Amino acid sequence: MRQRSEAGTPFSITFMSYSYDRHKSEGVVTIEHAKLLKSSSEENNRFSDYMLNIRDLDSLDRRSCWWLLLLEVDGSEIELT
Repeated sequence: MRQRSEAGTPFSITFMSYSYDRHKSEGVVTIEHAKLLKSSSEENNRFSDYMLNIRDLDSLDRRSCWWLLLLEVDGSEIELT
């Protein structure tokens, strides 16, 4: 994902949403054209080591997802080993 983002090539990503502050999920989120953004500093987000920052290139929204809630990248399922 990082190499593709640096090359300017978007990827699709699917993850389960979750807000730690609200203790709420909005369900499964799919972003068809995404690129990674730089990580937040630990000063701004104490969970920054566990988060991905993503730009939705269709809506230009900035999104965050938890690494452990990542489900698919470019249609390939993610398996934790």
